Amino acid sequence: IAERGGNAEFHALDVTDTSAANAVLEKIHSHHGALSALVLNAGIARTLPLVSLEDEAWDETMNVNLKGMMRVMRAAIPGMQANGAGAVVCLSSIVGAVLGWSEHIPYVASKGGVMGMVRSAALEFAGDGIRVNGIAPGYFATELTAETRKDPAYNKAVLDHIPAGEWGQVQDLMGACVFLASAASMYVNGHVLAVDGGYLVR
Repeated sequence: IAERGGNAEFHALDVTDTSAANAVLEKIHSHHGALSALVLNAGIARTLPLVSLEDEAWDETMNVNLKGMMRVMRAAIPGMQANGAGAVVCLSSIVGAVLGWSEHIPYVASKGGVMGMVRSAALEFAGDGIRVNGIAPGYFATELTAETRKDPAYNKAVLDHIPAGEWGQVQDLMGACVFLASAASMYVNGHVLAVDGGYLVR
């Protein structure tokens, strides 16, 4: 961002730490005022077969993927309310939105929960001028999918189902994030946008 002429700051944040989330948002508010846009995208995925699933592993996934988003949103909302405006974008997944994923029940449940949070928060804060929307990415080439993409059979099965014939790249999410976080989507609220190369329509 700085290289392109903008101003940017980095603040490390463990989204599983309520005090840390509150402190980071308080620092931002005190230095810059309320956020106009917030994109929540922290997430983890673990292979966790149900019969051997420990409570701690379930809790870890929920704590990052769902409760972590809630913590940061909760800390950001009061400033947006004071401003009478704001946009929140939560990253869910087509896995959880529509699809299941064997041996990943905690992940799928958490991403389904994100969608419910988006819709409920959109209703709760619409009167404050705050919009809350989500993005449901399809199959993307990220660190989370690095290992599965090494499996030729799995890789082929995924690509055969994507009309575009290729994994999504992180930059393919940029337009959707900018749209939902900006005035271009002023009349869009409570919506979860699939960005999946056409996976779901096939």
